[in-house]
Amino acid sequence: MCFAIPGKLLSAEDRHGLRVGRVQYGGMARSARLDFVPEASVGDYVLVHAGFAIRQVDEAEARRTQDVFRQMGAFDEELPPDEETASQTGPDCV
Repeated sequence: MCFAIPGKLLSAEDRHGLRVGRVQYGGMARSARLDFVPEASVGDYVLVHAGFAIRQVDEAEARRTQDVFRQMGAFDEELPPDEETASQTGPDCV
């Protein structure tokens, strides 16, 4: 089963013609493609699934959903490095 996780958009930039941002959820920030949310700007909350922000959500909805994930312990597990982190630390870093 896959989940979409809400997070706060910390930064956005164009990389080689693709819009990419850093999204913070839980105590971590990850890269996400912003192709499906061209209207999203820094400070907005977006719903991220499989590395893609798929829609904007309001802050209250994002916080409620994050609280549920925290109660489930979903933010307690360390995620594998994202593409940007992997290129900086090497393929064996988890």
